[in-house]
Parts: sequence; structure tokens; C-alpha cells
Amino acid sequence: MTDAPLILWFRRDLRLADHPMLAAAAETGRPVVAVAILDDLAERLGAAPKWRWGAALGAFAARLEAIGARLILRRGPALDVLAALVAETGASGVWWSRLYDPASKARDAEVKAALRALGIDARSFPGFLLHEPWTVETGQGGPYKVYSPYWRAVRDRGVGAPLPTVTRLRPPAAWPESDRLEDWALGAEMRRGLEIVAGHACVGEEAAAGRLTGFLEGRIGRYGAERDLPGAEATSGLSENLAQGEVGPRQVWLGAARAMEEGAAGAETFLKELVWREFTYHLLHHFPDLARSNWRAEWDAFPWRGESPQAERWRRGMTGEPFVDAGMRELYVTGRMHNRVRMVVASYLTKHLLTDWRLGLAWFEDCLIDWDPAANAMGWQWVAGSGPDAAPYFRVFNPATQAKKFDPEGAYRRRFVAELSRGPGPEALAFFEAAPRRWRLDPGAGYPEPVISLEAGRAQALAAYGQRAG
Repeated sequence: MTDAPLILWFRRDLRLADHPMLAAAAETGRPVVAVAILDDLAERLGAAPKWRWGAALGAFAARLEAIGARLILRRGPALDVLAALVAETGASGVWWSRLYDPASKARDAEVKAALRALGIDARSFPGFLLHEPWTVETGQGGPYKVYSPYWRAVRDRGVGAPLPTVTRLRPPAAWPESDRLEDWALGAEMRRGLEIVAGHACVGEEAAAGRLTGFLEGRIGRYGAERDLPGAEATSGLSENLAQGEVGPRQVWLGAARAMEEGAAGAETFLKELVWREFTYHLLHHFPDLARSNWRAEWDAFPWRGESPQAERWRRGMTGEPFVDAGMRELYVTGRMHNRVRMVVASYLTKHLLTDWRLGLAWFEDCLIDWDPAANAMGWQWVAGSGPDAAPYFRVFNPATQAKKFDPEGAYRRRFVAELSRGPGPEALAFFEAAPRRWRLDPGAGYPEPVISLEAGRAQALAAYGQRAG
């Protein structure tokens, strides 16, 4: 037994409820020093994810203050910061919740080895996923590569009861010095778009809990029927909160499972989407190059296009295809994009424009407030056809057909594309306020002609993809 402090290193687990690492620390009764570190991995986050992480830190710091604790902020290499805090506080343990992307895993392994060599209890905990990636195996003992059998393997697995919310943490004898969050300027790269995107974010554990409750008590019943309709607002909206750990996946799973037992029509479909998130991390853990290289090696010779004026028009939401442009502008105004529309804009870039999926992946990584390394990589490779369990190469989403089917009245397109309305609404106009001035966009300039006709784009995609397939 020891009364030495514990250092708890927070990353993407910014909540007090159902938190394995935090609950275990509180159970010890030892003093706790909570820390967040702006290291090189955090510095390299895209503009929107970096801002969103900073907003989550601010909300979590307030939650900690309410239970008698503090969030210490330090900047520098993680190992250096943690070693310094150990020396300053006399801590005998450093704990954290696991992350599963390759860069985080490499950093954490280095930190764990170095701290243990110093005699420090360096320990990692679950909590970001329902199932640790290495605990789900095929009958032959390897990883799953296809979603459907993965779903069947985990759908009836227990996830355990949620842990109680931590309501008190013992403070150390003296608090270490801390940086000021505002001095980190985590939103600086957002520039003039920051205020607009911030108005669409749902930040913090309390807001996430309210969002989950609202979904379970209302929209989940129509989730299965309406989740593909971007104008229906039938989804949970929890992706940004799961990305920051402001809500735990077990909380979401158990709530949706209870709704299914009570007869909610869309609950099972929602549970499958939550397991899709698990599947993407299962793949990223076992195949760490998923975000950098074609999963299917035969795609390495495909003549993807790189940067081009057409790809830049895609980024700016000026392709001349309203459904595509609505999605790209939604991304820039809200920091998010409806999942159905994500598939359409990704297909347009990789198939109609034959552009490398990694270019699109990088743009999403910079612009999404719900950015997730596994989901982003899997989504882009799935649509491009180069990834695991991918869409067949000949599946080319037609933006006009998709719009007719999923936005039949055009409400979503008018919501975000100002040029389609005589009296555009605030979100459509907000795009021009958020967009960089160097883009020189003007809502009164008229809507652009299409980059390429949908028929010609499909034909060239099928020709290129068919040649590869042959």
C-alpha cells in the first residue's frame, strides 16, 4: 500500500462516468494528479480536431474542478512531461486509457517501458472501445476482415455493467504548475471559421449525455428508416463525443440495447453502426498501415490522380454537383458531414475524379470535429474499393440519383448551397463567412458548371477500374 499520488494522463477519455481508469484510481483513495499533454501527436492534429480536443479539455477541466480536482496542462514530449511530474509530485504510478492508432501505440509503448524502468507503475486501461481489438478472433485464431461475421461474433457478447460516475478525487499535497489552455491556441488554425463551426459543436460530458438521452427517447425509433436522409436529423450525433471520450461506448451500447428490448424499431441498426466503429479499430490494430496504404496490394498500381484544380474544387464545395457541394459545405460550416453524404462525396472524388483516396482522407482529417483515425481510413478505403470488405470497384455513386433518393425535396441541398435559393438561409451563407478569403468565393457569383458530366465521370471510372480488375 502506498499514499503516493497517481498521475492520470487524459487523452480521448474526457468524462467522469463509466471510466475504467478513473474509477480504479478513485478506488485506491490515493491523491490524483490529472494531466493533459500537448505533445507532437497532438500538435499534428488537423485544424478542426485540434480545436475540438481543446474545447473538450476545457469542459473536462470544469468537471474536474467540480469534484475537487484539477486538470494540469503541460506541453512537450509525453515521456519528458510525465517524468517531470513524477519528480515534482512523488507519484509512484502513471495511468492512461488506451488508444489504438499506430502513432499513439508506439508512443505509449515507449512511455510505458521507460517509466517501468524507473520503477513507476505505468499502466493502461480499456474504455475507448467495447471490446479490445485482440480479444475478438475468428475460429482460426486470426483477425476478422469482413464486417458481417465480426458483428455476429460480438453482438451477444456482454460488455459489463457501467461503472459509477466518479464524484470525488483526493487532491495532492500541492498542485503542480499548469499551462493555460488559452495559451495553447488550439483553435488558431481554424481562423475565421472557428466561431461558425463552434456554434454547431456539442461539447462536454453533460452535453453528450443530453444528446444520448434525446436520441434514445426520440429519434432511435426512426433511425433504421431515416438514417440515410441527411435532412431528417435521425442520427444520434454522438460521433464527436465518442471521438473525445465525452461519452463511453458502453453507455451508448447499453442504452440502445435497452431501447431494442423495449421495441424501438431502429435500435438494432444503430447497434450495428456502433459495432462498425469497433470493426474499424479491430482492423487498424491488426493492420496499422490502413490509413497510409492500399489494403489490397493490387491497387498500388492504380493510376490515382494527385492534386489538381478539380480536386481543389471538390474541397471548396464548387464541383457543380449540388449533393456533393452541400456535403462539402456542411463539413466547412458544421465540422461534420452526414454519413450517406460522406460516401457520395468520397465516391465522387475517387471515381468521377479518379483522385487518390488519401487526398480526401487528409481533407477530412483537417476539417472534421468528429475525426476518428480508424473510421476515416476505413471509410475512404471502403468507398475507393481498395480496402477491406470494400464496395465493389464498379459501384459508382451517382450524386444526382443519390440526391433524388435521399434528399427528394432538396431541403438538404438548399440548406447548405446558397446559390440554389433566392433567399438562402444562414447556414448556406455561413459557408462564405467560414471559407478562407483566398478562395474568393461570393454567393452572388452564380453556381458553377459541373467539373465533369456524371455520365463521362462514370464511364472513365469504369474504364480505369475495369482495366485494373482485368
